[in-house]
Amino acid sequence: MTVKTALITGITGQDGSYLAELLLDKGYRVHGIVRRASTFNTQRIDHLYRDPHDPEARLFLHYGDLTDGTRIAGLLEQVQPDEVYHLAAQSHVRVSFDEPEFTGDTTGLGTTRLLEAIRRTGLPCRFYQASSSEMFGAAAPPQHEHTAFHPRSPYGAAKVYAYWVTRNYREAYGLYAVNGILFNHESPRRGPTFVTRKAAVAAARIKAGLEDVLHLGNLDARRDWGYAAEYVEAMWLMLQQEGPDDYVVATGTSYSVRDFVEQCFAHVGLDWRDHVRFDERYLRPTEVDHLVGDASKAERLLGWRATVRAPELARLMVDAELSALGHTVGPGGQAAPPIVPAPAVR
Repeated sequence: MTVKTALITGITGQDGSYLAELLLDKGYRVHGIVRRASTFNTQRIDHLYRDPHDPEARLFLHYGDLTDGTRIAGLLEQVQPDEVYHLAAQSHVRVSFDEPEFTGDTTGLGTTRLLEAIRRTGLPCRFYQASSSEMFGAAAPPQHEHTAFHPRSPYGAAKVYAYWVTRNYREAYGLYAVNGILFNHESPRRGPTFVTRKAAVAAARIKAGLEDVLHLGNLDARRDWGYAAEYVEAMWLMLQQEGPDDYVVATGTSYSVRDFVEQCFAHVGLDWRDHVRFDERYLRPTEVDHLVGDASKAERLLGWRATVRAPELARLMVDAELSALGHTVGPGGQAAPPIVPAPAVR
């Protein structure tokens, strides 16, 4: 059987790590692009990595950057991927207001550089673009593939550019290029500055007596939160279809930030109102009030459907934080005593 090769940008992120796991389980050879830095940022995929000298190794990492089109083209020629999953971006919405130029260069133009490199090298690969529900912004919910975009942040605007340039390369040059318009998806691997992870970490640490207060911004914003480990399967399915198309990936349910925070704290037997404080520094200049996706097309054509909703996701994420602290949750939200490791055998 022919082994497929995939190239993932953003492999060290939340989605990249889950996607790498999925593709390795399916027998792929997986190559990932990693930005050069003075410290390693590979903790999400360390459990997958083998020394490249190992004949059984199927995960390989390469230094590269979305601002360097020459390097991207060189890696494509070297790796010769069957599938390219473009997940890398400056993906923090609030930070995009502070760094709009950098966000546009990486999140927007980075997609152009990758698509142009594919076109110029002539690779017959299939291309996945990680589009975002933030493109819809102020559009009325529920949002679907034909909903008009109305981004409310530099990040959302950059993703709209990347979406349309992906469509343009598909229509102009015949590339197999798709947009996966993913609504918010979270997990224990989410970055610590994102609100869902902040809430899960705080609930666990406050229960353990390590903290007492969590500072947050807008609690009224409503989002369609799903589980990232499920969403990467939808990415893969999009590249297995006969022809390229664009799909919304979502749960179809809506919860406020307040709802999510309440679920996190209730799971450990705490009242969130005793610990959460408002901080205006976390407010955005323009807010997205309500996102909820209609993923009926993905269910109909890909056979994909979300099974984890926000309440289950909140509990899952808090349990992961408690486990990292050596605690578990018992009946009624009572935290069990810390797990003390057995003495090492000498």
